[in-house]
Amino acid sequence: AIEHNIKHKIIERDPLKDQDFQCNPSNRCYLCKTGLYNDILQIKNSLGFDIVLDGSNMDDLSDYRPGMQALKELKISTPYIEFKIDKNEIRELSKFFNLKVQSKPSMACFSSRIPYGQIINEKKLIMIRESEKFLKDTFNLKQLRVRLHEESLARIELLPKDMPYILTPPNLELIRNKLKELGFTYITVDLEGFRSGSMNEVLDL
Repeated sequence: AIEHNIKHKIIERDPLKDQDFQCNPSNRCYLCKTGLYNDILQIKNSLGFDIVLDGSNMDDLSDYRPGMQALKELKISTPYIEFKIDKNEIRELSKFFNLKVQSKPSMACFSSRIPYGQIINEKKLIMIRESEKFLKDTFNLKQLRVRLHEESLARIELLPKDMPYILTPPNLELIRNKLKELGFTYITVDLEGFRSGSMNEVLDL
């Protein structure tokens, strides 16, 4: 927004103040989106705007996305879905318009790294955030996830192409020491590799 001189407003919102969200039910994203967009709608009304847009795309319809229900209920417009545009097409459009975000990897909420039904708190989110930052910065990785199971087990999802480089004894020792320093007791690597929405695999959809 700053780069293109677009007037913008940053909304600070702490979903952890919502006890229902903290309990991490399977419709967690619905609760978060409902609260977030209600705040945005209030701003829209106070400024006299006519419409609110959301950046969800066609790829978001291929996975369990309870937040989409909140968009429908609140009548939030989703132009990428309306015109059947997926993530790859968005990247192509960004490239065409020479936008810096054209190569930006997908980035889901850190809460999605915690299994449904397990409490979300600030300590866990910091452990996840700092672990992913360490792995990305140390090994120059673009895409990965650190999932936190129970209170102290890390399940690292890497792109298959990155595994041979990462899974060497010196690197594993470096990762183990750092993640234990951050609070993890057990550190594992998921042999299936990185995939979006892996926490949804246990749901009976």
